[in-house]
Amino acid sequence: MRNLVLAIALMMGLSTMAQRSQPEKSHKGYMMNMSTEQMATLQTKRMTLALDLTDAQQKKIQSMNLENATNRAEKMKEMKAKKESGDLKRPTSDDRYAMQLAMLDHQIAQKEKMRNILDKEQYGKWEKMKRSREGHQKGKAMRSYNKRGHSK
Repeated sequence: MRNLVLAIALMMGLSTMAQRSQPEKSHKGYMMNMSTEQMATLQTKRMTLALDLTDAQQKKIQSMNLENATNRAEKMKEMKAKKESGDLKRPTSDDRYAMQLAMLDHQIAQKEKMRNILDKEQYGKWEKMKRSREGHQKGKAMRSYNKRGHSK
């Protein structure tokens, strides 16, 4: 009887641990199987629904999203190639500074493009959506950090 209870408790614990790791991997996995055109189209459609974009705005944002998706895919390929060849090294502080600078310059350029494409009401709504996403990502990063055994 005691062995049966112990076996059931062990099975429940293992099944719970297995379920926890699946959502994080499944979210990343479905996007990895899409082409850059598909990712850009989905992102544009989501923005169209949220911001009520006109056809002209959709075309401009579609091309911008496609360009971004292509750049992301290229960077991911570079990183994967470096990792597989063993050339991937920890970036120096100067490297990290340069990467942050490039990322911020890109964000500034994106913001300016969006300001030129959207009207004032749409732009305000887009800014609010962007802040919400950033807050969600920071919270997600903190939860991941805490899961690894770091205290708050």
